[in-house]
Amino acid sequence: MKHKIAATLLTFCMAVAAHAQQGPKIVAFGSDSPERGTTRVAYWDNVKKAVIAEFAINYGRPAWKKDYEDQAKFDTMTKGKVWRLGENFWTLLDTNIPLKIADKDVPVGLWYLGLHRSDDGATWSLVFIDPVKARNSHLDAFQIGQAPIEFKVPMKAEQPGEIKEKLTIDLIYKQENLKEVTLKIAWGKLQVTAPIQVPIKG
Repeated sequence: MKHKIAATLLTFCMAVAAHAQQGPKIVAFGSDSPERGTTRVAYWDNVKKAVIAEFAINYGRPAWKKDYEDQAKFDTMTKGKVWRLGENFWTLLDTNIPLKIADKDVPVGLWYLGLHRSDDGATWSLVFIDPVKARNSHLDAFQIGQAPIEFKVPMKAEQPGEIKEKLTIDLIYKQENLKEVTLKIAWGKLQVTAPIQVPIKG
């Protein structure tokens, strides 16, 4: 009888141990204060005393790593792939006015953004993803390669003025011509730009 109880207890303990090793099927993770960057252009009407149009990009800021300066490694990471263009949650473009980016019409709304490099590595494109479709598939930003792309916008590669230790996205404009804005993405040795035409009056 004692042997039977001991054998039963051993079997139970082994089952508990096996379950503990497998762990839970679902886990949660996140950050209390993930670092996010925001760049925004808002148009103020002095007569109406109100903002008449605006658009903004919100994004996580991954750090550049020394390893990425190895061209072969950088090419392996980027050639023929869509990069999430940030970290943690999706990079978001929110615009309440239609834009034309590098001569491509971008409708009003919320867009998830990514960055695509061609197979030969010669060209970069800004990728636009419909958030509704991404949500319906429960896709996280790290799964951007599985997200359906609505359209791409060509970007121009430039020599960086300085190495950006963290991803930096800027919307640059001049007061003398508010209809022309430059989108600049800089990360480490990578710098790409695209012109934005904003259809405002005045």
